[in-house]
Amino acid sequence: MSDENPERDDPAAGFAELGLSPEILKAVQELGYESPSAIQAGAIPPLLEGRDMIGQAQTGTGKTAAFALPMLQRLDLERRDVQALVLTPTRELAMQVAEAVRAYGRRLGKYGVRVLPVYGGQPIHLQRKALQSTVHVVIGTPGRVTDHLKRGTLDLSGVHFFCLDEADEMLNMGFLEDVEWILDHAPENRQIALFSATMPPPIRRVATKHLSEPADVSIKHDTKTVEKIEQLSLRVARHAKKEAVERLLGVEEHEAVLIFVGTQRMAGELAEHLQSRGIGADCIHGGITQGQRDAVVRRLRGRKIQVVVGTDVAARGLDVDHIGLVINYDLPRDPEVYVHRVGRTGRAGREGRAISLYSPREQRMLRTIERFSGQAMKPMKIPGVEDLLARKRTATVEKLRSIARDDLGTFQSWAEQIAQELEIDAETLAAVALRLAWGDDTLRAKKRDDSVELLDTIEIVLPVGSNDRLNPGAIVGAIAGETGLPGKVVGRINMLDRVTFVEVAATHVDTIMKKLDGATIGGRRIRPRLAHPDGDGGGGPRRPQGGRKPYGRPQGGGGPRRSGGGGGYRGGGGGGG
Repeated sequence: MSDENPERDDPAAGFAELGLSPEILKAVQELGYESPSAIQAGAIPPLLEGRDMIGQAQTGTGKTAAFALPMLQRLDLERRDVQALVLTPTRELAMQVAEAVRAYGRRLGKYGVRVLPVYGGQPIHLQRKALQSTVHVVIGTPGRVTDHLKRGTLDLSGVHFFCLDEADEMLNMGFLEDVEWILDHAPENRQIALFSATMPPPIRRVATKHLSEPADVSIKHDTKTVEKIEQLSLRVARHAKKEAVERLLGVEEHEAVLIFVGTQRMAGELAEHLQSRGIGADCIHGGITQGQRDAVVRRLRGRKIQVVVGTDVAARGLDVDHIGLVINYDLPRDPEVYVHRVGRTGRAGREGRAISLYSPREQRMLRTIERFSGQAMKPMKIPGVEDLLARKRTATVEKLRSIARDDLGTFQSWAEQIAQELEIDAETLAAVALRLAWGDDTLRAKKRDDSVELLDTIEIVLPVGSNDRLNPGAIVGAIAGETGLPGKVVGRINMLDRVTFVEVAATHVDTIMKKLDGATIGGRRIRPRLAHPDGDGGGGPRRPQGGRKPYGRPQGGGGPRRSGGGGGYRGGGGGGG
């Protein structure tokens, strides 16, 4: 966040002027926040007063803190029931908001604020059990929240604060009907904050119907540029992101790398994955103490580790000059957050690179970020094992060149003796020593290099499903039989009643679409189509407002529930993730 008064000694002073409590101000200061952003300065005072509010910002700068800080201040932590409900369009955003709210409220009460994200894709009985204990704030997708309300596992009677985050995106994803149903069942004496980048007529109607004399905070942002940083994009299947990052770190030259993820859980998982591959990595997120965070930063500055995996909230205020590469493992929901992320590289006159991983269904968000930053990202390919071998060979040669400058008298004598004992020539001895020093990690990876095909996938839709008495194995067999391609080109399969979503290797999608057109599967002649009308894969068809709900792949968290057969099957040779 930008500091409009750089001479201010206390970074939290600007927030104190908004009327926030000392406990929340302390958390804000520990998280490295500077002065409030425009949306925060405009939204926090009326929300603290208990007023309804409409917040419109083209890029949503700092929206989470804008509603979360006043929401937290008005909680009664002595109560055990749910007092606030935040609706988000996707489960990824629900998890991000939940982590941020926990971080902002870490100093409230004896144990901090109790936050529970609820979304589709997670067993509902686990969420039901959590709701039976103390929960102050629920953050969820409209479909899953509706599900809990209908089951009687979520009680809104004690909820006095509702937030609709990214309302226009919930409209685009077909969730507006669920949102209105939830608001219809909310207590009469409640406060509502509605945040949206745009205000289409359906969102205005919701505001008119459910909000009472709302404060209207509208913020426009200038385009930001990050021209000094080389920006690249890498399309990769979601399940293969870890392997993609591992390969990037194997070929990229870097002193230090900062990897941004969306949730605390993923920060820990990715750091552990990299550690298991022999990469010096650690993580920072809202679930660790300030002392632990400082220790990680010291290790990075002291070059004891090369990689830090962090969330946006926890990584705020991190300033290390020798960070040469930023990897966006998860794309941020807010384009301005992207600018802050990549701005952590290229410091002190150094060159900086930023690589953003995205799945096909995130194509639109990638374009939004490019428009906001004013700079297109250059597409790059996933590094193959040959690239890894070439990079390791170069590093080995440089290391050998450095050692060759030393006095090697003793080692030369040993080499002669060992060559005589083994009865081999000097060239063979050098090759043996090189093989010993090289190790076999990269050579093992060579054997599984065919998994690179499924690092980049496109999702197609077949008009057959479990009602046709098919299973995922039959789909793999049909694709292999019609195209002559091996089953390993097929990735995840999501089979519903009448349609099946299939991830296929992007390099073969044209062949598969052509060969399957008019083919017979399960006794039915089919005509396949891409899962997204613009050909970017993923995402499923948009549900038209007010019309019949077509079958489509469930969105990221609790959309309309659909019965189906196979669920998340991975066909062929797996996905190499």
